[in-house]
Amino acid sequence: MFYSLIFLIAVVTALALSPAAMRLSRRWGIMAVPGGRRRHEGAIPKLGGIAIFGAYGVAIGLIFWLLPLDADSAEAVNDALRLRGVMLGTVVVFAGGLLDDKFDLPPWAQFGIQITGALIAIAHTVFIGVFTNPLSGDLVQIEPVVPVAAFVITLLWIVGIMNAVNWLDGLDGLASGVGIIALLLFAWHSYSLGQTTVAAFPLALAGALVGFLPFNFAPARLFLGSAGAYVLGYNLATLGILSPAKIATVLLVLALPLLDGAWRILDRLRHGRNPLRGDRGHLHYRLADLGWPTRRIVMLYYGVALALGLVAVLATSGLTKLLALIVAGCLIFGWLVWLSRQSAEST
Repeated sequence: MFYSLIFLIAVVTALALSPAAMRLSRRWGIMAVPGGRRRHEGAIPKLGGIAIFGAYGVAIGLIFWLLPLDADSAEAVNDALRLRGVMLGTVVVFAGGLLDDKFDLPPWAQFGIQITGALIAIAHTVFIGVFTNPLSGDLVQIEPVVPVAAFVITLLWIVGIMNAVNWLDGLDGLASGVGIIALLLFAWHSYSLGQTTVAAFPLALAGALVGFLPFNFAPARLFLGSAGAYVLGYNLATLGILSPAKIATVLLVLALPLLDGAWRILDRLRHGRNPLRGDRGHLHYRLADLGWPTRRIVMLYYGVALALGLVAVLATSGLTKLLALIVAGCLIFGWLVWLSRQSAEST
């Protein structure tokens, strides 16, 4: 009952806030216009992040009210500290994303926002200090042995996931739908691991995205914008850290956008271009340029995310997850190489 209430409150709140976000976006002149990578028709409001953040905030407030996080056990106190860090970091990246939506900040400023959010999480002990060895199943400690390594890995992880989601947000309903799949799997996985409090947080954000998706699915009437993409990417990265087993879930659910983003960086470097400057070389754009309908591309991404995410949640062996990631990675990488050669031959 508690989890259903949290989810439904988030859905209803996002449904109510999305039209208000559209009106506010028009009033402030914060609109996405066709040009560059974007080839949608007409000017589209891009303050969807307000609806998502607002609905998420209402649901989080309900969680703190109905399920106090402070308790006598050291584990509960630690969870409370880390979850508060995630929420504080979410507020910061949301505010920074709004600034980017309004002023189109340069890349260094965008990275500054992302790094600030990552540092807030790390300051609240949200860092990758331990992971499971997929070959032996043993836990490998990083933080007590090499604290600097844990800091750097966590920083790269959070910034990397945020940028992967930001780059994924190129077609109507793509990033928000993949985010829903990932977050619902997070909630399921957390609950199955006995993290009953932690499970409520991804469920709340999933509900917010479900309420937002009718306005964002093709043909979109409202975009995520940087604020929405930052909130989604930041929470996927940080909530995935709260249990070592969920890092594999993040990697598998986001395998397609992560490998696509890495391929684009390498390809830009190979051609002497800025590796962080967006272009239409991403897989979803290439498929669109080949004539694929937006909904078909989006459903393809949904299917891949769900299939690999279920492997991450249902597989009991770390080796199985690793093999699934390697096989999926090889197939995706081979597809990207083939598409690149097809594009080169056609020019």
